[in-house]
Amino acid sequence: MSRTEIRITGYGGQGVVLSGYIIGRACAINANKHATMIQSFGPEARGSACSATLSVSDTEVLYPYISRPDVFIAMSSEGYGKFKDELKDDGVLVYEKDLVHPTLKEGQPAFGVSSMRIAEMLGRPIVQNIVMLGFFAAVTKIVSHDEMREAVKASVPPGTEELNLKAFDAGWEAYEKEYGEGEAMAVSEQPGATASKG
Repeated sequence: MSRTEIRITGYGGQGVVLSGYIIGRACAINANKHATMIQSFGPEARGSACSATLSVSDTEVLYPYISRPDVFIAMSSEGYGKFKDELKDDGVLVYEKDLVHPTLKEGQPAFGVSSMRIAEMLGRPIVQNIVMLGFFAAVTKIVSHDEMREAVKASVPPGTEELNLKAFDAGWEAYEKEYGEGEAMAVSEQPGATASKG
């Protein structure tokens, strides 16, 4: 992997920026890669579309802005609609399948998860973003399970570590249950045609 560009989108209050921070931390601190993040909000922070973008590289990131992401994480339909056309034709879509109903290009790898429903089953809908993060980590293998999990533990508010780690594990397990370990879409590889389930 030379450089991987990621966009995360959702609505304000979904933890989009925290998700980006955790991915960046996992890559830069735990996996000895380089990462930069840029965040943006709509006119109203809570409830409107917001996004975070990351550039992850094995070498120093000289240009932090992304052009066409390799991975697009969509947690809201508004965010998906706003940014869907940026995704590379063979880019990987990771989406909240109860909130986002994507229109896929032929052969585009896409992986859906009911992250909100899983978070509600854990008793705290607020951890939906961490469920999605676990699912994303399992899909892309951008860093190892333990490297991303450690970043979650180090980044969430004190006293919430156990809940958030449960959410992360639930997201990872949802991927394995739905898609199986064998279908992991490592972002360091050239994506091939992968059927969408969701």
